[in-house]
Amino acid sequence: MDNVLVTGASRGIGLAIATRLAREGFCVIGVARKPSEAFARAAAELGGAGALHFEPFDLTDVAAIPAFVRGLKERHGPIYGLVNNAGVGTGGLLANTSNADIEALLRLNTLAPIVLTKYVARGMMAEGRGRIVNIASIVAATGYNGLSVYSASKAALVGFTRALAREVGRVGVTVNAIAPGFVDTELTRGLDAAQRDRIVARAALRRLTDVEDVAAMAALLMGEGGRNVTGSVLTVDAGATA
Repeated sequence: MDNVLVTGASRGIGLAIATRLAREGFCVIGVARKPSEAFARAAAELGGAGALHFEPFDLTDVAAIPAFVRGLKERHGPIYGLVNNAGVGTGGLLANTSNADIEALLRLNTLAPIVLTKYVARGMMAEGRGRIVNIASIVAATGYNGLSVYSASKAALVGFTRALAREVGRVGVTVNAIAPGFVDTELTRGLDAAQRDRIVARAALRRLTDVEDVAAMAALLMGEGGRNVTGSVLTVDAGATA
């Protein structure tokens, strides 16, 4: 059973991806600062060939990432897949955002996944196989008012995806990004009705993206269907950018 590491797996998109991959037969290692009731419930209810485990870790502690990856390999064995999902979507006009908040967002959204990938990808390259999926966003290409720093962090992940795909493709590792639109999670449920209506009206399908839609795309890339897909950014946004 191949191991797949999913960051930010305690809720939202990360939990949906972790659960879907476990149901597809992977041994999923979910990472977050602390466990959640939803993750524990999903692990307990899981049936079939897969498995779902939790590993607590704060990805903002970038210096500790090498030791964390070594520990994962010792406890679980080689890592076949990596889904870089953990991130923060803090908004606000750039002129009013503190330097500390800018640094914190970029540390978690950009620096941490790059460093984590560095150490996980080494094992994939040695094995001659592996799948890396980075969760980006449509705002990396479109921009969005009040999300300039967040948009920059996701655009960096897109560039990272395309370049790394060329570096590791020759040894059998694929690297792709998924760019969700506005997803129906706790964040968008906090919007008022008028804001949600405006977002929905922009989408060709007149609805928000669901976390399961993103999870299905991750499963495709992690499975046999993704064997010849690399260096791509796959948009899942209900047609918001159509």
